[in-house]
Amino acid sequence: MGMYADDPVGDLGRLQSELFRAARLVTDSGLHTKHWTREQAIDYMVDTTGETRASVTREVERYSVWPGQACSYKLGMIRINALRKEAEEALGDKFDIREFHDQVLLTGSMPMPVLEKKIRAWIEAKRAA
Repeated sequence: MGMYADDPVGDLGRLQSELFRAARLVTDSGLHTKHWTREQAIDYMVDTTGETRASVTREVERYSVWPGQACSYKLGMIRINALRKEAEEALGDKFDIREFHDQVLLTGSMPMPVLEKKIRAWIEAKRAA
């Protein structure tokens, strides 16, 4: 989205975050479909992300009792980014990232189809204004 175009250190942080999210998906799937042990999952996360054992242990314990959580986070990110792109393309110069964030965050948790309807209604209201 261009945010890190002139900030290589910031982009490195973004890439590290992406790596961590991807490793979460693999770990969640490994635990619940490949029957990984707790130790296998911890070892994978440490080896893949470079995070501390203590940090990834907390993550693995959460995924152990909450199947699909890591996947839902990533899918939510993908869908929200797609909605942002849709809004940017539809609104052009009328697009305001702060307003978009308000639309996404101020109502609180909701199913993705409800958020999609809300964002599309906001887009139409902005276009009509």
